[in-house]
Amino acid sequence: MAISHWRSGCALVALVAGGVSLPARAQQQTLETATQQDAPAAAPIAADTAQADDPSDIVVTGSRIARPEIDSPTPVTSYSSASLQQSGRVNVTDFLTQNPALIGSSTSASQSGSTADNGAAGVNLLNLRNLGADRTLVLVDGRRHVAGLPGTAAVDINTIPADLIERIDVTTGGASAIYGADGVSGVVNFVLKRDFEGLVARAQTGVSEYGDAGSRFFSLTGGKNFAGGRGNIALNYEFRDDDRVSSFARERTGNPLRSYGIVRDPTDFPDDPARFDRIRTNNLRYADSSRGGAVDLDLDGIPDFNGDGRFYDRGVSLPGTGLVQGGDSTPQAGYQGDLQPKNRIHNVNLLSSFEVSSVLRLFAQGKYTNTHSYTVSQPSFDFFTYLAPDNAFLIDRFGADAAANGALVSRDNFDFGVRGESSKRETYRSVIGADGQISDHARYEFSYTYGRTDSRFLSTNYRISDRYYAALDAVRDPASGQIVCRSDLDPTANIDPNNFDAPATTFTPGASSGCQPLNILGEGSPSAAALGFVQADMVNFYRVQQHVVSGSISGDFGQFFELPGGPIGFALGAEYRKESSRFDPDPRVERGELLDFSQVGPQSGSFDVKEAFGELRVPLLKDLPLANTLEFNAALRVSDYSTVGNTTTWQVSGIWAPIRDIRFRGGYSEAVRAPNISELYAPVSGAFSFIDDPCDPENLPEGTQYRAANCQAALTAAGLSPAQIAAFNPVNDPVATASLPGRTGGNRGLREETAKTWTAGVVLLPRFLPGLSITADWYNINLTNAVNSPTAQQLVDLCVDQPTLDNPYCSNVSRSGVTGYVSDYLLQPENVAAFRTQGLDLQVAYNLNAGDLGRFNLKLVGNYLDRLDFVPTPGADREDQLELPTLPAPKYAGTFDLTWTKGGVTLNYGLNYSSKVRRFTRDQVSANPDIAAPEYLYYRERWEHDIQASIAVEKNFSFYFGANNLTGAGVEPTGYSPYSYSFLGRYYYAGARVALDRLF
Repeated sequence: MAISHWRSGCALVALVAGGVSLPARAQQQTLETATQQDAPAAAPIAADTAQADDPSDIVVTGSRIARPEIDSPTPVTSYSSASLQQSGRVNVTDFLTQNPALIGSSTSASQSGSTADNGAAGVNLLNLRNLGADRTLVLVDGRRHVAGLPGTAAVDINTIPADLIERIDVTTGGASAIYGADGVSGVVNFVLKRDFEGLVARAQTGVSEYGDAGSRFFSLTGGKNFAGGRGNIALNYEFRDDDRVSSFARERTGNPLRSYGIVRDPTDFPDDPARFDRIRTNNLRYADSSRGGAVDLDLDGIPDFNGDGRFYDRGVSLPGTGLVQGGDSTPQAGYQGDLQPKNRIHNVNLLSSFEVSSVLRLFAQGKYTNTHSYTVSQPSFDFFTYLAPDNAFLIDRFGADAAANGALVSRDNFDFGVRGESSKRETYRSVIGADGQISDHARYEFSYTYGRTDSRFLSTNYRISDRYYAALDAVRDPASGQIVCRSDLDPTANIDPNNFDAPATTFTPGASSGCQPLNILGEGSPSAAALGFVQADMVNFYRVQQHVVSGSISGDFGQFFELPGGPIGFALGAEYRKESSRFDPDPRVERGELLDFSQVGPQSGSFDVKEAFGELRVPLLKDLPLANTLEFNAALRVSDYSTVGNTTTWQVSGIWAPIRDIRFRGGYSEAVRAPNISELYAPVSGAFSFIDDPCDPENLPEGTQYRAANCQAALTAAGLSPAQIAAFNPVNDPVATASLPGRTGGNRGLREETAKTWTAGVVLLPRFLPGLSITADWYNINLTNAVNSPTAQQLVDLCVDQPTLDNPYCSNVSRSGVTGYVSDYLLQPENVAAFRTQGLDLQVAYNLNAGDLGRFNLKLVGNYLDRLDFVPTPGADREDQLELPTLPAPKYAGTFDLTWTKGGVTLNYGLNYSSKVRRFTRDQVSANPDIAAPEYLYYRERWEHDIQASIAVEKNFSFYFGANNLTGAGVEPTGYSPYSYSFLGRYYYAGARVALDRLF
């Protein structure tokens, strides 16, 4: 007898790696049905299958045609709600990143601290095949979802309610012909539960072995049928609360003595080929800058004293790194801020439908998601900030004679209050539509979708430029003897020592200006009054809106004719979509008043697209010798963009099963992605970046074979003499290693990018071993004319690493004619790049009913990544990004799951594995064979073990408990690779679920 159930309007079938028919699988054994024959899906991640009640109504992601067989020519991997719940992960992205195809996705951990994008703290974005979140199309029930960030198409997965998910379908490869642009790397479709009757509540809490990273989750869903079952209305509320975790909370990331890196051996100069260049070192610190101030009194660029007056211990210099070991400088450990942001999410969803007749069913959905995120990043900092000889605090600390020439102070301002970001995001989404039967062989659907994301994010503890410099210029008032701002005594005094013509813009100099003198000599020296005068919080706002009108007809030609394999299936439709985005920066940011934040102007833009699409499924043969199944499929979509004009995308695929036990499948597609709003319309704004000059002698060997000659040519073109070029050594010049100003902006001349994708695979379903399925699919994605938006470091590296300096990157880099250092740069996207990736997806599933011993489910899901290339410009050498930790891109990755069920007890074991990744690029190792010891050339592989036990106390109540990363494998012991191991360590959780078959 069903305790609670989700009645699907059309049977939805989960596929094992696309098209593998397995025995029916249970979705929630002890809670959803009392008579199930199969065990719940294996955790932590496994592809699940369920048999449809009516095979004629199957809807498969990757096609709009209802398929009469559980098959698909395109690899589709599905994950059930049971798999998600048994993983113990209430963050859906954390669950999906165990899938090798999604391992490079942005989780809450990667959007925290200093690694968080501006305004994106806590945002979760999916990234298929490491080709980027903007190339991964995220759908909900086959429909588009509004983006979570301004100017992009990337959906914040935090807005998807975990307990409302029926299944998740992941389709690899170009899906633009079926679903439209943005799906060049594939589609992730969240299929939600429908027509709910009853009441279900679930609660879960968890904590790490360190007693932090607490998580609380609660979900409540109630639904009711009415009008004799023709109508249904359901309401879901979901709450998730994740605690913030500071990097200081972990020894490996927060304790200088326990935090290690692989850095240049200071005793290996000149280079001895018999010794390794880089060695394992702890207690790493940022050179010549301290929390209380590194004070240079003789202005030679080397600190003499601490801000508190003690002699400065520089530690052991590590040339070419900007770091030292030990001493008084600021530790690298803990500097970058949080490991995990604070996330609090409220999610409300309303679903309703009413069947007027067999030809008309009306449906409507509504969503409201409220997300609060908070994270702490790094402090503000000073590099060689000048204090005048008559600075009162300087004289009080060191005496007038010692400070006769003034002083240069380098400082990491932890005592100013570390910068943080607090954001509130609100997502609204509604869907209204109708569907029904036109005849026994055709159905229609029409829908309108509206989505909106509003975000208000507060960034704290930023310095106001003119006020900061005015407060630093503190002198003693000869009349009162008090320390005051010089501008109070002399309103005409220069404010900014770096710009002698800069006037005060945020205050009026003079006796009543409100300026408060600021002391930066010694940690804790700044007064609250001074900090209140020089610092400000900024509030930024953005809004993203989406309108989609879509209509389609699908069915088959069975009423007219049939082929030997069955009737030809078809789908025809049209869609109109409009996307708009607006970003309104804080007025101080817009006016460029902040010292620590680039000047950014408002951004707005929109585009619309009109599309028509069609799809055919042609079953040529069936149930014949050597042709148990022979099928051909084709899809075509034509689009008219207001930005790039007309585009065409298409797909062909086929299936051949000579016998029931084996099936071959393959497909080829050409997919497109039009540039998004930010790529097109972002205004030119100021930027600051740290740049490690590739033309420094230390860095010349670590580029391509073109770097040395190109650097010589670039420095000559800048006006440097041969002697100046020979002496060029910016890595040891603090001016060159400081944060350098530049510009960033969009490019309205961008065109669409194109991906050519092919897949070929085999499906094995041996009759001699019922319950076993094996799938293997080779994929190849070649993306050309790709939009590439380099960072400042990538820009200057790419400029000199190409065959010649005549490339789009060099045109955006300027060098000083005096020093040769980078003096300006423009970061903007260009249609210049190409990406290529290929590999093998493998899946093995075996279900065994052992009678009195219970039921066993075994699953293996794996990936072999054969290639991941990036070509920065046409004709340039390819850059092999395979096994690089920053993407991440391990060569081997996968999960193994074993689930045992007997009666009301279910036990699960899960293993997550990914192979080691490189610490250095192949070019670096090739150029420097002695770069490091063999054991330090790679970050180690990941082995994580998960367990869960679930017990059904009675038919409507169960509880469960488990542990993720049971062995407590910690972060990388030498350096930190954020993807390989979670900072959490062991994570323990427990939860309970109650289900009633009637609401009232």
